[in-house]
This record gives sequence, structure tokens and C-alpha cells, in this order.
Amino acid sequence: MATAEQPQIEHSHLAIRGLNLHVAQAGTGELGTVLFLHGFPEIWYSWRHQMLAVAAAGYRAIAPDWRGYGLSDQPPEPEAASYQDLQEDLLAILDALSVPKAFLVAKDFGARPAYDFALHHPDRTCGVMCLGVPFVHGGTSFASLPEGFYVLRWQEPGRAEADFVRYDVKRVVRTIYILFSRSEIPIASEDQEIMDLADLSTPLPEWFTEEDLGVYASLYEKSGFGYPMEMPYRSLHKRQPIEYPKFQVPVFVVMGEKDYVLKFPGIEAILKDGVMAKFAPDLKVTYIPDGSHFVQEQFPDMVNELLLSFLKDHPVA
Repeated sequence: MATAEQPQIEHSHLAIRGLNLHVAQAGTGELGTVLFLHGFPEIWYSWRHQMLAVAAAGYRAIAPDWRGYGLSDQPPEPEAASYQDLQEDLLAILDALSVPKAFLVAKDFGARPAYDFALHHPDRTCGVMCLGVPFVHGGTSFASLPEGFYVLRWQEPGRAEADFVRYDVKRVVRTIYILFSRSEIPIASEDQEIMDLADLSTPLPEWFTEEDLGVYASLYEKSGFGYPMEMPYRSLHKRQPIEYPKFQVPVFVVMGEKDYVLKFPGIEAILKDGVMAKFAPDLKVTYIPDGSHFVQEQFPDMVNELLLSFLKDHPVA
């Protein structure tokens, strides 16, 4: 389903661990392979700008839809979702495509399996670049945030589903994109649900078109929101931290200065007080002024430049 804007992107399905996972690809890969990992409410399409940039530079771009997302199959037991499954899916994707090792580029919850994969499989990893989420050893506590914090709300079984079902899929994706592009953490009052925090009079971010919204909506109409609520929100407690993590590959974190995630408890300290550097000896952190949680779509040229520089600084042996 390559669109008119992405004629160079090819689409296929791979049989991965009992599921057919959708994979978008571009480029031939003379210089190496870059594996792009999306977050929520995204799918492969959120990496469209970066895929074409790395392909043009001589790399092979691979962007799967996670299990349960987009054009990939739904797992038979969504409530059994785990980060370990995602990590094992990544390994199986690389094996299925005969890729010996790859750069991992991830954002939002996709950063967690990217970091974990790099720690468990340094021999299959060239480097890790994550947008919007630093490496957090042992997880993040949300105890200091109000009950209306969107993650706490969506962790409640059935609550998000009851909230979302009041609207069509396009309206749900639209609202989440608007909320997540702001600099404030989405928090509802006691008499509100998360979907009540924006309405149709609230404009889309200027960098996000109606056409983009239509692509996302069409894919979430297929997948629904059931599994995306299980992964990541209701599976956060299942992630098994490594006792003494130490990255053996280069790690690059890119944060938008107006990304609401910076206001999560402890996140800014992890980046600015040297906490993450204890686990990642070869660490680089860059901030993009005015950058939101969707910095790769908001400022694609800037992110592409940072990404290509990272790839060139670490040539594949």
C-alpha cells in the first residue's frame, strides 16, 4: 500500500512467531540496515520521512507494524502482551530478512524494546537512536501524578475502550495526536475522560495533515485499540529490567524541548544529571527547540540530519 507520496516504500508480510507482521521497506542497504520502531498512536507510517532519507543515503530501511498494530495480525490473547514478545519479534524479523545486525531507531514505547534488544543482543545491534524516551532502569513511578493522568486511566481495564467507543476511530486518533503534541501532560479532571480534553474545534498540529490523519485512522480501523491499550499501557509492570545494564553500542537520545514526557517524574534528571550515562558509556543527547513528542514528523529534515549523522559516525564494520 505504497501511497503516491512514498512510491519507493514496499510492503509485505512476514510470518513471525505464529503471526503475520506487516513490514514496510525502502532502500538496498549497501551501508547497513535501519530498523524503525513506532510508538502509540502510530504505525510504520510515522517513519515515512526518515525511511526515504536513509534509503537515499544508501541504507536499508525497515519499519514493521508491531503485533496488534496497523496491518499486522492481532495476537490471540491481547491481555498476555509483554515487552519480551516485542523483543523476540525484532530478532525474528532480522532473521527472516537475513539482516545480521541493524541500527535501531525508536520512539515512544518502541524505545523500551529497542533498548532491551540492544542490551540482550549487542552482536545484532549497530547502535540505538531513541526519540522522546530515555533509558529508564527499573521503570518510572507515576505515583506523584493525579488520578486523571492518561496512563493511569488507560491502565484500567475497559476504561479507555469505553471512552473511545463514543467516537469514530478518526476522531480518537485526532484527539490523541493533538494531546500528545502539546507540552503539558494529558490529565483529565474527575468528571472528564481523556477524549474530553480536545474537541473538533481544536486544530490539528500544523505539521499533521488531514491526509496523514486519514492514513492513521484507516489502519487503526483495522487493528482497533484493544491491543494498543495492553501494549504499552497495561504491560508496563511486566517489563523485566536487567540487573546491571551496560550498553555496548552507541546510544543517541533526541528530545523535543516541548515534549510533555520531559515532565514525567525523574525523566529530566535521567538526561541532565548523568544517570543514563552510567548505563550507556557512548551516549549522546540532543534537544530540538520547539520539538514535540512527534518530533520526527514535526521537524523531519532536522531529525533526518541527526539520524544520518549518527549512522555515518558509526559505520558498519
